Amino acid sequence: MSDIIQLLPDHVANQIAAGEVVQRPASVVKELLENAIDAGASEIKLLLKEAGKILIQVIDNGKGMSITDARMCFERHATSKIKKAEDLFDLYTKGFRGEALASIAAIAHVELKTKQDNQELGTCIKIEGSKIISQNFINTSIGTSIAVKNLFYNIPARRKFLKTDTIETRYIIDEFQRVALAHPSISFLLHHNDTEVYNLKSSNFRKRIVSVFGSKMNEKLVPIDEKTDIVSITGFVTKPSFSKKKRGEQFFFVNDRFIKNGYLNHAVISAFEGLLEQGSHPSYFLYLQVPPNTIDINIHPTKTEIEFDNSNALYAMLRATIKHSLGQYNVAPILDFNRDSNLDIPYQLEKNLRQASSPKIIVDHNFNPFKESSQKEIHFIFNREEQTQGWDSLYTPFESSTQNHQEDLFENHEDKAKKTFQIQRKYIISLIKSGVVLIHQSLAHQRILYESFLESITVKEANSQQLLFPVKISFSSQEIEMIYTMKPELENAGFSFDEFTRDSVTIKGIPTSVTESKISIILEDLLNDINLEVPETSYSHFDVMAKSFAKTLSIKTGTYLSEKEQEILVNDLFSCKEPSISPTGKATFKTLTLHEIDHLFNS
Repeated sequence: MSDIIQLLPDHVANQIAAGEVVQRPASVVKELLENAIDAGASEIKLLLKEAGKILIQVIDNGKGMSITDARMCFERHATSKIKKAEDLFDLYTKGFRGEALASIAAIAHVELKTKQDNQELGTCIKIEGSKIISQNFINTSIGTSIAVKNLFYNIPARRKFLKTDTIETRYIIDEFQRVALAHPSISFLLHHNDTEVYNLKSSNFRKRIVSVFGSKMNEKLVPIDEKTDIVSITGFVTKPSFSKKKRGEQFFFVNDRFIKNGYLNHAVISAFEGLLEQGSHPSYFLYLQVPPNTIDINIHPTKTEIEFDNSNALYAMLRATIKHSLGQYNVAPILDFNRDSNLDIPYQLEKNLRQASSPKIIVDHNFNPFKESSQKEIHFIFNREEQTQGWDSLYTPFESSTQNHQEDLFENHEDKAKKTFQIQRKYIISLIKSGVVLIHQSLAHQRILYESFLESITVKEANSQQLLFPVKISFSSQEIEMIYTMKPELENAGFSFDEFTRDSVTIKGIPTSVTESKISIILEDLLNDINLEVPETSYSHFDVMAKSFAKTLSIKTGTYLSEKEQEILVNDLFSCKEPSISPTGKATFKTLTLHEIDHLFNS
């Protein structure tokens, strides 16, 4: 039997390795930004075209590379970060595998420009699919510029399974935010399709958080600061009143590296015990500094998971530190033993307050403003002719006709039977010939609104109402970018935009079915749905928007509906194309026949 095991060519091995290193454009952004930070850059620029599918370019002013290093950095397992296995337990840098650039070059067109401080000319290398096309000397600035073009050009299957530009952009911005928040001393610039998304100047942690998530974030932050021999904890948590129903702005940084850790997240949640509503999650930005030899960051390919030597001690310290800060800044209730006694209510006054009662309202039931006696008290300065003969006859036929008309109205209402009933302000019972129909009013209204919005968005005939005064709403730069990318779809839905700025958007028109007070709620819910990867389970952005709008504007449980409103809801539901299923796939109504009802009592 002949030998069947063979070594793979380098370009094939790199393509296989790229499956772990480069999952989507955001993976390339993460690797290139971390390389720029490791190079000691103080200014980093990130340029994108079409969510990174066409172009991802990172420009830094770091120390650059020599001619040999520029060629060697594209080889597999080539790194300057470690020399022996023991160095894995004493890492201060971001990357150390030496696979990033080799994997990226295997599935894209890469152009590298670099120059060191002591060199007169820089180096330019062009690579396509792991093959070096050219290497030349060029005149360039100090630092490194890497342009990654046509990602997955030689792997069409991988490119086909990429998500829409909006989703891929969100992934990129997530990675950009993580790196930018971890290094506030570095200036970052992000351009997407020639539009500036972020322009972050060098600052401290608080200013960096505010510049990333908007000016509204400043008032929400509660500082955290604790230093021990085991760990140094700094950062911010948000006040319980600003907690959100959905996870989002939750960041852990260990030694300036973003991580995900469910155990430490539980410590933060437990510190807010008794302060949060059911199902709410606080936002936090926590920076932990620990000795490098007490952690292991080489347990996950993306390096976002860390193993701690003393995780129990970290849990206790983190929980106690957050509880202390919440109490120190009067966010959480505390026992105050140094209370000012002058602010107490005197005992006598407190006793009198208990005995006090509300004043009695006296109503004169015999009062009649149309008495003749009251008329005599009025004195006129001119003569009135008192000719009131025959006035009584004017009211006689009118009174008789109205009385008969009222009797007819009441007789008709008594004969009319109700066809719908509301139960616990949640369900509607509608009578049919074969039995009854039990309708979930909220899910039914979602179906009605969903089909209405979907038709208006796709047909592009949505009615819009102009606002008398345009509404300006503040968002973070990431959210502004997402709204801007969905601007055509939102305009089809009935929205009209006036101005986009870096941290706000001005709306001058809204759909006819939307009130002015719900504009911000609708847009926030839409952004949350997109952040929760709802588009991945939908057909298009139109479908996502219609579902989000319907969920936000639908009748909620506990809303009272009049008989007329109940009938309109039932009629509109059964006029839909798919009346039995809500936009989220739940049943909107159940039918109980007379036979099934009889079976309930005769079983």
